Amino acid sequence: MTGSSNVLALEQARGVIESTRSDIAKRQGELAQANNALQLLLGSYGKLPQAQTVNSGSLQSVKLPAGLSSQILLQRPDIMEAEHALMAANANIGAARAAFFPSISLTSGISTASSDLSSLFNASSGMWNFIPKIEIPIFNAGRNQANLDIAEIRQQQSVVNYEQKIQNAFKEVADALALRQSLNDQISAQQRYLASLQITLQRARALYQHGAVSYLEVLDAERSLFATRQTLLDLNYARQVNEISLYTALGGGWQQ
Repeated sequence: MTGSSNVLALEQARGVIESTRSDIAKRQGELAQANNALQLLLGSYGKLPQAQTVNSGSLQSVKLPAGLSSQILLQRPDIMEAEHALMAANANIGAARAAFFPSISLTSGISTASSDLSSLFNASSGMWNFIPKIEIPIFNAGRNQANLDIAEIRQQQSVVNYEQKIQNAFKEVADALALRQSLNDQISAQQRYLASLQITLQRARALYQHGAVSYLEVLDAERSLFATRQTLLDLNYARQVNEISLYTALGGGWQQ
């Protein structure tokens, strides 16, 4: 490589690094905003995070209780609205819940989606697997035997709406938990990769000091390091947005 070509390559590498620095600064701001929004929802605004925690891209996932009861979904506004519609149609809410609302644990012992939650959906199609069982008449209209027939019950629009809202609620939670686990795994992998790149950069600088490599090698190592930091910030931002989505799917939190 000629001297002029080498200078051009160095300047191009510096340009990429500075551009990445700018993107990182932007993403740090977006991550801080997303984290503040989450902490505000959780009622701990002002306590977290420390500035250096945001800047390092190492925000921790909010701790989710193990064995979280599905009853928490009853606080969702859409389900509450559907139950009010049932009551307006003279339905027995206790009977409706017993028939259509799965009473399960949403999370496992390690705060991931429980097997009970996963089993509500067909593994191949993702379709709703839960089969309602009506043992108590939902509508008190003097036709108790007919009221035990699921096909007839589903002719009531308020029941159809209620069942759809329940299915949607469980799906939103299952989707949010699945993405949560995926993002946590990706972040862990990127953190390990970042650690290895930091060692690579240290070695490149040491070799450059001894004249064993050109400064372009150092810039290359820096570029890889900054790109990985950028990816890590993006993943942390996605995780904070996902935490907000999970908070919303659970009807406004999971404190028990």
